[in-house]
Amino acid sequence: MEYRHLGRSGLIVSEIAYGNWLTHGSQVEEDAATACVRAALDVGITTFDTADVYAQTRAESVLGRALKGERREGLEILTKVFWPTGPGHNDRGLSRKHIMESIDNSLRRLQTDHVDLYQAHRYDRFTPLEETMEAFADVVHSGKAHYIGVSEWTADQIRRAHALARELRIPLVSNQPQYSALWRIIEGEVVPTSEELGLGQIVFSPVAQGVLTGKYLPGQQPPAGSRATDDKGGANMIGRWMRDDLLARVQELKPLAADAGLSLAQLAVAWVLQNRNVSAAIVGASRPEQVAENAKASGVRLDAEVMAKIEQILEPVAVTDPLKVHENVPTARP
Repeated sequence: MEYRHLGRSGLIVSEIAYGNWLTHGSQVEEDAATACVRAALDVGITTFDTADVYAQTRAESVLGRALKGERREGLEILTKVFWPTGPGHNDRGLSRKHIMESIDNSLRRLQTDHVDLYQAHRYDRFTPLEETMEAFADVVHSGKAHYIGVSEWTADQIRRAHALARELRIPLVSNQPQYSALWRIIEGEVVPTSEELGLGQIVFSPVAQGVLTGKYLPGQQPPAGSRATDDKGGANMIGRWMRDDLLARVQELKPLAADAGLSLAQLAVAWVLQNRNVSAAIVGASRPEQVAENAKASGVRLDAEVMAKIEQILEPVAVTDPLKVHENVPTARP
């Protein structure tokens, strides 16, 4: 495992991070989830990403139990706040009330007295940004979080938050966007802004919800038990990629992966890590062996010719429009 600084901060993270968005507390039994966490630790992953909303707060609890007994100073634990975690009208968003209550609840579930990175899971159009950043400042100054990050924010939102963070003397160091060889919308505006301001990207879905593993074949039904057959939400998330023209393009990547000695999934993860603004790629797993396989993408250097061939194959089906970032920012109260 190799490690990188998170943006221009002093915090070092494993360039492969383990995330439990669609697994812990929902799709995977706790014993299997714990085995995946153990596998992550065994391959040198030290960075673990979760959120209070995952599996209706259960994912944080599962991760907390799985990491119990580990040396806390040797881990980077990341969580998030924004989406609803209860029935009340203040159980959501980035108000001071919700942030201050949510950090305490997350720490209790994670069985720790601090998180290394506390992230705004989306931008809150209904709370003044000043209120949000002042609440984050109190979280940092109280020692409950070391650093602050955002997730799926636009370049303009990041710039305004960064200016306030400097005034409040707190370290805003990261953005967590969706990013893969198929979903490249951050490259136009978010990445240049982040490079200028010193933020690093902690990217999720580097294999495009599994499409870039090559297991979905054009003209064929999805494999039984795959995310495309999951009626708990997975099928909806992957639906945008389930087109025969796109799936055929992904199959064209197989010779490139084979020549590099990689699986298609490893090639996909390695591809996002070639972006110098990416500090870590988040991988999830339902089985320990998946963690070990994905971790092999760490340290891989793809030469310019391979990168150009990937670009040529996927360019007709890849999404690059920077305005697409607005699709992931709610326009109504969550």
